[in-house]
Amino acid sequence: MNTVEQKLKSFERLLTIMDKLRAECPWDKKQTLESLRYLTIEETYELADAILEKDMEEIKGELGDLMLHMVFYSKIASETNDFDVADVLNTVCDKLVERHPHIYGDVVAETEEAVKLNWEKIKLKVGRKSVLEGVPKSLPAMVKATRIQEKARGVGFDWDNKEQVFEKVKEEFSELHAEVELNDATAIEDEFGDVLFSMINYARFVGVNPEMALERTNKKFIRRFQYLETESKKDGKEMGEMTLNEMDEYWNKAKKL
Repeated sequence: MNTVEQKLKSFERLLTIMDKLRAECPWDKKQTLESLRYLTIEETYELADAILEKDMEEIKGELGDLMLHMVFYSKIASETNDFDVADVLNTVCDKLVERHPHIYGDVVAETEEAVKLNWEKIKLKVGRKSVLEGVPKSLPAMVKATRIQEKARGVGFDWDNKEQVFEKVKEEFSELHAEVELNDATAIEDEFGDVLFSMINYARFVGVNPEMALERTNKKFIRRFQYLETESKKDGKEMGEMTLNEMDEYWNKAKKL
């Protein structure tokens, strides 16, 4: 692995390249904080995909892309004298020190839960009226639900055990079924949301990341469905002309791969 000096040189190289591109490249000169936003979101999802695939080479590349974006945002902000990359790094360093009083101070926190509880207390001290203010409004709903539940747990608002949560899941499913029977579209949507929220909560209690679990299932379905398409075509069959039983035969074979 590289030494600290080598790492610093690499970062300096990135800063130098960014300065040159911003000054000379027509595309780079045109970019704004707003125009980069969607590209950053795309790069983040590409990193997430690489992590799921456990492709370390791809992870390295996607991390580089995201690091470039962080430097790019800082460069743009420096042009209006708002902040530069040093300000960004010092801000996060100050935040890390402040939020780890058990490392940099005399606070005792010997468990992960104690550390998280300290974090939430510290955030409230700096002006937040609610522990939920730290959850970004634009997060995807599933990720947002997870973060909301984690934040609430951080101040002690949580179930005692996974059995209680599972009972809540069953209760929400029963309520959903009742509304489906009544055919009330608005109520069905509300109860469906409650089911999802309770399932995400249960996932947290059994140590499952619901976003990753669902994405793994998506990938599994895609892999099996594409096997169905490929193998049936080899046998001279068309997807739209096959019976469900015929497709199930290929599907069951795909499940064994």
